Amino acid sequence: MKKIIRKAGKAVLLAAALTASLSACKKQETQTGNTEAENLKKVTFVLDWTPNTNHTGLYIAQEKGYFKDAGLSVDIVQPPEDGAAVLVASGKAEFGMAFQDTMAPALVGDNALPITAVAAVIQHNTSGIISRKGEGMDTPKGLEGKKYATWDNPVEKAMIKDVVEADGGDFSKIEMIPSTVTDEVSALKTKSVDAIWIFYGWAGVKMEEEKLDTDYFQFADLNPVFDYYTPVMIAGNDFLKNDPETARAFLGAVSKGYEDAAKNPEEAAEILCKAAPELDKGLVLASQKYLADKYQAGVDVWGYMDPKRWNGFYNWLNDNGLSNPAIPENTGFSNDYLPQ
Repeated sequence: MKKIIRKAGKAVLLAAALTASLSACKKQETQTGNTEAENLKKVTFVLDWTPNTNHTGLYIAQEKGYFKDAGLSVDIVQPPEDGAAVLVASGKAEFGMAFQDTMAPALVGDNALPITAVAAVIQHNTSGIISRKGEGMDTPKGLEGKKYATWDNPVEKAMIKDVVEADGGDFSKIEMIPSTVTDEVSALKTKSVDAIWIFYGWAGVKMEEEKLDTDYFQFADLNPVFDYYTPVMIAGNDFLKNDPETARAFLGAVSKGYEDAAKNPEEAAEILCKAAPELDKGLVLASQKYLADKYQAGVDVWGYMDPKRWNGFYNWLNDNGLSNPAIPENTGFSNDYLPQ
């Protein structure tokens, strides 16, 4: 460039003109980019925990531009200590991750929160009790005399009591140990506890990856009423009332993310690990493969919630005195914002 400038004054003028032109273009591109960003509707999504394969569809929608194509700028944030529901209910976030069982106390009574489940992340409840293989806990009755890590939650205990007694066992004989479990594999290996409630899609797969032989029974297999929705995406009632189109745009975009995760677990694992590089890649890939056919199992539209199953679980809570006041039918969920 310097040689050309020395040779001819015209070249200097040409270069100056070119520089000015490029600068103007760059400025225009920046302004256009800012305008595009300003035109995107800002949405905040609060996770329930650190990033994992329950959340993959969100990160795929972010990575592939599905949110942007829907006119959205989505901020995915970690949850506060008291979870996502309070932020969503207060309007500080539009969406969050929750669970049908733990939502129950928030839906009725003086302290009810204005939240609604708007999508089921996984179609069936994959949670259950895991234990070391061969120690007799492959069925609920086998928990008698064993150390179970409890959250001391009334619904949790009632569910365990239900399946243990249905199996001919005595719930009172289970040794309830307050849960301090942060690593299920270590907890079982060190025998600090004998049995743990887990979600198989993550902790169960982790057991397999770390070659720990286990026994496992799943609640939904023992009592159909326990095939409730967990996890679910929730939204604030005021937001849904005042801005239903944004709610539909968000769920339309995120549904594409979960559909992609179901079709291509390898790609999904790469995208999740890119967003959360601290995760173990082997575990993420194995978990994505496990969940691939579970995100949308048996339904035409990702996120759909069957009213019969939703109401069935809450009716069980009502019948067992676990909700005061009772939860009315069709409370706390809606399929109205899913892609039609």
